[in-house]
Amino acid sequence: MERAPVFTAVHGPAAPLMLADVDTDLIAPAHGGRGSAAENAFAPLRYLPDGRDAPGFVLNAPEFRDAPILLAGRNFGCGSSRESAVWSLQALGIRCVIAESFGDIFLGNCYQNGLLPVVLPKEVLTSLAGEAASGAPVGVDLVECVVTTPSGAAIPFTVPSSRRAQLLDGLDDLDVGVRRRSLVRDFQRRDRARRPWVYDLPEAAR
Repeated sequence: MERAPVFTAVHGPAAPLMLADVDTDLIAPAHGGRGSAAENAFAPLRYLPDGRDAPGFVLNAPEFRDAPILLAGRNFGCGSSRESAVWSLQALGIRCVIAESFGDIFLGNCYQNGLLPVVLPKEVLTSLAGEAASGAPVGVDLVECVVTTPSGAAIPFTVPSSRRAQLLDGLDDLDVGVRRRSLVRDFQRRDRARRPWVYDLPEAAR
């Protein structure tokens, strides 16, 4: 099984897609009509009905075509639980999404796949989007937990410590569980001594 990519820091243009409630079906439409995950990503917003690029969509702008950072509004990644929404963003080269808030399942899928989700207050995010609108580079450092704006201002952010470690080491939840195998075995030993009858039950009754 392929491991999640390690995330330490990213630096580059931050595309301001400042829309609320961008759901996973919009990020990775099931019937986008395109071949690859990258081509299919954001298809309803990204293409005109005749298949040409929509001129008003931010990721079609030359300065943001290869942007590694996406700025978004509240509740980004809401809707269905499809993990392909994260894969589609990664296929576009996006390593970090900065938003007001995220859909819960999408948030978990980000951590599982090495994509950093950063939550910032609306007013801070609006200011950052204004600075980033020209394509000037933004920095995101997970080691220091700081976003650096084009003007050089440092914006601190927080990530749960276990999730931060997971991203820095390139681990999914299964990898984390394997690393804790000795702790699990220690618990089982103690629990067997405390509740031996549980372990004597037939397999079907457990």
